[in-house]
Amino acid sequence: MTLDHHGAPALRLLLALLLISTLLGLLGMAVGSTGFVLDASLFNGQDTVQQQILWDIRLPRSSGTWMAGALLGLAGAVAQGLFRNPLADPYLLGAASGAYLGVALVLAFTGTSAVTLVWWQGLGLTGAAFAGAVLAVMLTLLLARGVEQTMRLLLAGVIVSMVLSAGTELLMIKAPDILRAMRAFLLGTTGLLGWQSTFIMAPLLLLCLLTAFGASRSLDALTLGEATAASLGVRLNLMRQVLIATLALATGAAVAQAGLIAFVGLVAPHLVRSRLHCNHSWLLLLSALTGGALLLAADILARYAMAPQELPVGVVTSMLGGVYLLWLMHRKPMLERRA
Repeated sequence: MTLDHHGAPALRLLLALLLISTLLGLLGMAVGSTGFVLDASLFNGQDTVQQQILWDIRLPRSSGTWMAGALLGLAGAVAQGLFRNPLADPYLLGAASGAYLGVALVLAFTGTSAVTLVWWQGLGLTGAAFAGAVLAVMLTLLLARGVEQTMRLLLAGVIVSMVLSAGTELLMIKAPDILRAMRAFLLGTTGLLGWQSTFIMAPLLLLCLLTAFGASRSLDALTLGEATAASLGVRLNLMRQVLIATLALATGAAVAQAGLIAFVGLVAPHLVRSRLHCNHSWLLLLSALTGGALLLAADILARYAMAPQELPVGVVTSMLGGVYLLWLMHRKPMLERRA
């Protein structure tokens, strides 16, 4: 990542996003079941129960939420660059449907008793969701006969998503007692994120960022078209394989920990592009930071809006993301008329 003529604005946006994320993290520590409480006693260390709530529940939840959002934001930027489509999102290759089916299979075969749910939440549900997401992407690649043709990949992803979603629905009809547990996963939840989730997602986020950075110049060349990118020496098949693996890993990790959270991966790159035009090395990093800040802000709103009850964070992101895209859809013709 070099400081080109876009470097100074991008660096300013980077610092702003880091500051926003820090402030949101502090705000997240002040929002609980009783709503918003900002008091110096929260951090003075005198109340041991309050300190345990802060450092063992709220702080790891906020950090895990930020990590999940950053993974989705990065995956969205990778998907949009890879498919050269601003409407591409991390779930395009069937990862969401695969994760959903993986969780449904585990719950259907093990039951939904309190003891079982606690055991599987700690050991199996996240693994089943991750495995389902990765296997769904592999099935998409198998149906598309590799990564050579972008259109075949897109069509195969749609087919896999539809078939796996139908399989999940049939499974829930056969085992209706899993509906309640599946609903939480479908709507997205950050209430179960803790230090374990953070420690799992942090190295995966770093790995995905480094891998995506390594392919950023190839993504820049791909914006000029596949023929031009090939003439510039880009090994298209290898690049697609690396980026699809990165996309599957980032999406699978986020979905496994936080469920199906909509719009974050789609909106985050759009927000970055609305602030500045930059190459993919900056776009990937800034999209990850924007995704983390977006999901953390949505989580705080979900906790505060109906305290002591809590909204599913996926509902909040869907509402806010839908409103933003609707505004963007009506704003674009205005900009074109001005041009």
